[in-house]
Amino acid sequence: MSAKSAINKVVFKPHDEKMLAAVQVKRRTKKKIPFLATGGQGDYMTFICVSVTNKKPSHVSITKVKQFQGSSAFVKRSQWTINQLHQVNGIDPNKDCAEFDLTFENAFDQWVAGSAGEKCFFIQVLHHTCQRYSAARKPEFVNCQSKLLGGNSILHSAADSVTSAVQKASQALNERGERLGRAEERTADMMNSAEQFSVTAQKLAMKHKC
Repeated sequence: MSAKSAINKVVFKPHDEKMLAAVQVKRRTKKKIPFLATGGQGDYMTFICVSVTNKKPSHVSITKVKQFQGSSAFVKRSQWTINQLHQVNGIDPNKDCAEFDLTFENAFDQWVAGSAGEKCFFIQVLHHTCQRYSAARKPEFVNCQSKLLGGNSILHSAADSVTSAVQKASQALNERGERLGRAEERTADMMNSAEQFSVTAQKLAMKHKC
């Protein structure tokens, strides 16, 4: 079971919630907490998750989940409602990058995801969720690529890729079938020629015997 599947099962499902997206992150800048020992780098993994309740009316949450080194357990550390999210900063609207910032009413975090693709998918799901469920003031999405704010573009791209692969495979099979068909025709022609040659040779042999 993947970490994200485990988080959904352990952290959200018992509370009748469904996780919509999760991204593993690290801080771009260390938080300064002078009087609290937080452990060294690599002591835990952090995930930012978007979830929605199954019961109506739906409530969307953004949750910080940690998994500490040496433990298989996932621990919920902080949680905000979607209405407490003020801004999502994609850092660079002109290229894929792994960095992004989240600004809440009482918190501001600078993150870097494991990859640009993970971050892009997370922001797209978060934006779509905000548009669907946020009845009050919607959070601001700045410095985000337009493809992330257009609904299901990433999902459509993935579907297009699968369709393209299927089409290419089908075309390759058709071409292979055509080649096999031509080869079978050539084989049949050769067999007919060989049979005709054999008949002619037999006739010549009988003629000479006579």
